[in-house]
Amino acid sequence: MRLEYQILIALLLDLAFGDPRWLPHPVRLIGRLIEALEGPARRAIPDARLAGSLTALAVILTAVLATGAMIWVAGWLHPRLGDAVSILLLYTTLAARDLANHSNGVYRALARFDLAEARRLVSWMVGRDTERLTEPEVVRAAVESVAENTVDGIIAPLFFAALGGPIAAMAYKAASTLDSMIGYRNERYIDFGRTAAEIDDGANWLPARLAVPLITAAAALTGQNASAAWRIARRDGRKHMSPNAGIAEAAFAGALGIRLGGVMQRRGRPVTLPEIGDPVVTLARGQILAANRMMYAATGIAVAVFLAARWGIAALLEM
Repeated sequence: MRLEYQILIALLLDLAFGDPRWLPHPVRLIGRLIEALEGPARRAIPDARLAGSLTALAVILTAVLATGAMIWVAGWLHPRLGDAVSILLLYTTLAARDLANHSNGVYRALARFDLAEARRLVSWMVGRDTERLTEPEVVRAAVESVAENTVDGIIAPLFFAALGGPIAAMAYKAASTLDSMIGYRNERYIDFGRTAAEIDDGANWLPARLAVPLITAAAALTGQNASAAWRIARRDGRKHMSPNAGIAEAAFAGALGIRLGGVMQRRGRPVTLPEIGDPVVTLARGQILAANRMMYAATGIAVAVFLAARWGIAALLEM
């Protein structure tokens, strides 16, 4: 089966079922591998930067080899089984349905005026303290998470899947998981996790920039301000500490006419992030639904563009 069809089926599975908790998800297995390797690597290699670099490379290489081996063994047993395993692995790299489910849960809690529950649910999506968030701050956190994860959980995996199939997509997920677990600028991981953070930044560099026209088109399709999405992404996209995360957030902020970033609490300490976007309208819970509509639209546009690019390149090579 052509890779393009495998990607389409995998995306449809994600949109239909999300991430079933009973499924032994590769990201959770990758996370356990990172935890298992960190201690031995630190003990064996005094240089924390080198230990972290070797850990990151070992995790990504393991993900690549395991993915390739599973597909090869399945294909050796039967070609259709190989296709099925490829589709299943691609499916696990996508997170559109789960992202919408989490953020919609926050919206529903706010809609029934249960701010405490909304705070609890949004804590699953962000790395900040949520216990004292006001309703606008909960909305801001949810929209920021949808915006950032539109790249990390959808556009980037689709890009790498179109580029190199399940193996490339799983290598990206390994890099992303490494960054989420050890890519912090704190005392424990400033050296050990630096390479993991740099690999993730490099992997997301192009997908994050491709996301701007995709999100702009999604804004137009969903009735949001497309011109502001493009303008604010170019104006504010580089303000974020991350070279990539701020780009999608700025595009969403412009499209929705809201301001993201600003002051938040992390581990009891105030952290001030650059303000992104203009406060044309105040933050309100309906913007969570609008952000999800844009996310779904961007997903559809991304898969169409990436697969069309694959078909076009294949046609040129056959000429």
